Amino acid sequence: MALQIITAPDPRLKLIAKPVDRVSEDIEHLMRQMADTMYAAPGIGLAAPQVGQPLQVIVVDVGNDDNPDQPGQLYMMANPIIEWVSDDTCSYKEGCLSLPDQYADVERPAHVKVRYVSEQNQEKTLTAGGLLATCIQHEIDHLNGLLFVDHISQLRRNMIYRRLLKQRRLDTTAN
Repeated sequence: MALQIITAPDPRLKLIAKPVDRVSEDIEHLMRQMADTMYAAPGIGLAAPQVGQPLQVIVVDVGNDDNPDQPGQLYMMANPIIEWVSDDTCSYKEGCLSLPDQYADVERPAHVKVRYVSEQNQEKTLTAGGLLATCIQHEIDHLNGLLFVDHISQLRRNMIYRRLLKQRRLDTTAN
């Protein structure tokens, strides 16, 4: 069952998420619902605050390099913590399910090492690079009340928010 994705400028997106004590059946169920929602959107990552749950839970699947339209490796993470970032950086044109149809180039560390608790309640570590590293950092930002637009200039950010508000007004008058 797909969950409702919150869109900016909803203040719930700026809240800092709480850690989960353990990955219980309820948390695993939330992770699976989030994955279904992410795939249906379609997107490559989703954080619990984006679906109204202020919990440190993210799901990420950047696709399959051989066939980008097919799912790749699904990562379901509770309490993800970035333990290391590379000195080298890369830039991706980022978008966000909470800022529909808005994109901007964001520069982030090219590689990260993240520690997290899996859906089986097991502590794991993942070293990631490229798009996967960018996506993990993007989703962890959501857990800290940050959006990708917080990494760009205020002028560009304001333009994006104005476009979102204009689209929301158009959608409201159309209904």
